[in-house]
Amino acid sequence: MDLEEIQSIINREANAILNIPVTEQYNKAVDLIIEQVHTKKGKLVISGMGKAGQIGQNIATTFCSTGTPAIFLHPSEAQHGDLGILQDNDLLLLITNSGKTREIIELIDLARGMYADIPIIVITGNKDSVLAKEANVLLLTGSPAEVCPLELTPTTSTTVMTVMGDILVVETMKRIGFTANEYAKRHHGGYLGDVSREKSK
Repeated sequence: MDLEEIQSIINREANAILNIPVTEQYNKAVDLIIEQVHTKKGKLVISGMGKAGQIGQNIATTFCSTGTPAIFLHPSEAQHGDLGILQDNDLLLLITNSGKTREIIELIDLARGMYADIPIIVITGNKDSVLAKEANVLLLTGSPAEVCPLELTPTTSTTVMTVMGDILVVETMKRIGFTANEYAKRHHGGYLGDVSREKSK
């Protein structure tokens, strides 16, 4: 294994993170999360297909453990009844690198068929995509090149999406004043549960 190549991959992924566009859209996204989830008592419904969906699942569980109720809705399963999880005070966070993912486009139509005014945050690398134009809040990845030698496998793009999710989680935690005591209530087991209970004393 070429150690220089390993360092190159690390550098390329790190540079992609450093080049995430930092805009006021992050503040607008957190405002929406606060309004829909913490004021209107809805939930954050996150969806994505394939690797982006796996990132979405991680973001959803991280939000849950830090005081913001969130779920992952698989876009295909949504078409077979799972869309019923949506309520009129919810908020959608849709993740797609291309901005053209058919199942996500269809999910928007289905969700708005139930609740025409449901707000939507989109994370994508394509500012000119159908999904970008449908978003109430648009968070751009910077469209980094994948480190995959074929430039096909989601690698760098999913790294960036993970960081963008972390930004939303951390800023929401700050806005709601989330404490170690509240963390401990949601994370009883394991090492982190022990640490949070120590911090909350």
